[in-house]
Amino acid sequence: MSANDSPSGQRTQPPAQTYDSPFLKACRREPVPHTPVWFMRQAGRSLPEYLKVREGIPMLESCMRPELVTEITLQPVRRHKVDAAIFFSDIVVPLKAIGIDLDIKPGVGPVVAEPIRTRADLDRLRDLTPDDVSYVTEAIGMLTGELGSTPLIGFAGAPFTLASYLVEGGPSRNHEHTKALMYGDPQLWADLLDRLAEITSAFLKVQIEAGVSAVQLFDSWVGALAPADYRRSVMPASTKVFDAVASSGVPRIHFGVGTGELLGLMGEAGADVVGVDWRVPLDEAARRVGPGKALQGNLDPAVLFSTREAVEARTDEVLAAAKGLDGHVFNLGHGVLPTTDPDALTRLVEYVHTRTAV
Repeated sequence: MSANDSPSGQRTQPPAQTYDSPFLKACRREPVPHTPVWFMRQAGRSLPEYLKVREGIPMLESCMRPELVTEITLQPVRRHKVDAAIFFSDIVVPLKAIGIDLDIKPGVGPVVAEPIRTRADLDRLRDLTPDDVSYVTEAIGMLTGELGSTPLIGFAGAPFTLASYLVEGGPSRNHEHTKALMYGDPQLWADLLDRLAEITSAFLKVQIEAGVSAVQLFDSWVGALAPADYRRSVMPASTKVFDAVASSGVPRIHFGVGTGELLGLMGEAGADVVGVDWRVPLDEAARRVGPGKALQGNLDPAVLFSTREAVEARTDEVLAAAKGLDGHVFNLGHGVLPTTDPDALTRLVEYVHTRTAV
């Protein structure tokens, strides 16, 4: 058994070759040679090389081809010189892997053929095993060999966001079916989120054991909730996920959109790093989150469509707000928009590195 393994086989710290990377140092709130940068959705639609290799291949199928996943994940590292790679996948992959009839429709998003809204429907959510996602293990093995000292971030969808897709049957503006279930049958809701927490935990463990250096839990839709509802009806499941991977020693990042009122609770749920969207300045976010957490963010993705001078000015504002933080990972306040100029991202990485170099 290697020094990085626990008796159960789960790694107890990140891979040695990435341990001293600026990204992981920032996550651990240690001094860094420069502020590390990566972007959500950096491996995706804004890159012409991505569009070329994905041509004619449906999204879910592309997530199940290890060679393709490896190539797409590496593309922004090569082009932008970011400080971390994010594993190319989708938050609904583990649901598809356990047999849920869903598809990702272009221009729409994940669509579930038969929404889950009754207790009998819970039986369709079986446990996830490593064999269900063997292509993930294979791709991560290929990637860690290629990336060397550059960390690879694994990820999963948080229980609330997965539940929202399952209950609504697809993306939703108001989450009316989701909230109706949460308010109207709190025990069924709790059981649903607990089941999803088990699936999510298993999915993250597969990625950790395969070699990722950090994990991010995406709660894309949780900003639709009031703090009291989050604490009562969502936080226990998110905490269960973070607790399940705590012994791995890899940093745990928690990100949601429109979560300014939830930042303290999201940190309390168990993350080491709290992602902040562009609506709250990082110094104010730090006050809301409290001590002991690094922050990630938070340039508005739309700024990248402006002039180079405007991008640099707004970047300076983000860096100034982050100046007093123990740990800061520079990112956008949400994902890279599809029509973003890739050169703007490359310049942004170089600018942050230069401005923050010690």
